[in-house]
Amino acid sequence: MSTAATTGTAEPVKYSRVMLKISGEALMGDQGYGLHPPTVARIAQEVKSVRDLGVEICMVIGGGNIFRGLAGSAQGMERTTADYMGMLATVMNALAMQSALEEIGVFTRVISAIPMDQVCEPYIRRRAVRHLEKKRVCIFAAGTGNPYFTTDTAATLRASEMGCEAVFKGTKVDGVYDKDPKKHADAKRYDVVSYDETLEKHLGVMDATAIALARDNHLPIIVFSLDEPGGFRGILAGQGTYTRVQS
Repeated sequence: MSTAATTGTAEPVKYSRVMLKISGEALMGDQGYGLHPPTVARIAQEVKSVRDLGVEICMVIGGGNIFRGLAGSAQGMERTTADYMGMLATVMNALAMQSALEEIGVFTRVISAIPMDQVCEPYIRRRAVRHLEKKRVCIFAAGTGNPYFTTDTAATLRASEMGCEAVFKGTKVDGVYDKDPKKHADAKRYDVVSYDETLEKHLGVMDATAIALARDNHLPIIVFSLDEPGGFRGILAGQGTYTRVQS
C-alpha cells in the first residue's frame, strides 16, 4: 500500500497501514501487575483516533504484565513451557483490548498464532488482510506461535506479512536514547538511527531478531511515548517527538 490515508477533511497522513506494538506493561497503569481498565480504555481511544483518520491498524501486545517467559525460565521453569505461557498471556491482553475497542465502536478481530477457536480466530494471512481492508483493527496474539521468539519479532513479522508501512513502538519514553534518560541527565535522543547502529550499540529498541527482520524488509520502526495523549495520531500527521529507525 502506497497511497496515504486521509481524514474526513482531506488532511493527509503519512501511512495507510501500520503496526502498533505495545508492551503488556503498558496496560498496567500504575499497578504492579495485571490490567488497569482505565489505561486500556485510554489506549483504545488512541487507536480509535488513528483508525478515524482512515489508517488500517494492526496491533501486537506483549504479555509481561501477566507472565514473562524469560522470567519463568530464569526461575527454573523449562523455557519452552514458559514461553507458551507467555503467549497465552498475550491472548488475554488482546481480548481485553478488543473489548475496550468494541466498547467505543471499533470493530476488532483477535487473531491467534495458536488456534483457540472459542475465543479468537486462527491466523490466516489473507483473511487478516481482508479484515484490514474492511477497516477492522486486527490484534495479533500468541506471538509467532513458537517459543524463543519475542512479541517484538512477532510484530515485525506480522507487519511484513500484512504489508504495513511502519512499526510504531509505543514506550515510556519519547524515542531512542544513547543511554537510559531516567538515569542519565545527559542522555541524547536520536531523531533517526540506522538498524545497524541500533544493533551495534544495543540501543534496546527491540530484540536483535526483530531489528534484523525489519532491516531485511525495509520496514521503518518509529519509537514514541505511549504516555503522551494524542501522540500516536500526532506522529501519523507529522507532528510530535519520536525516533525513526531505518536504513
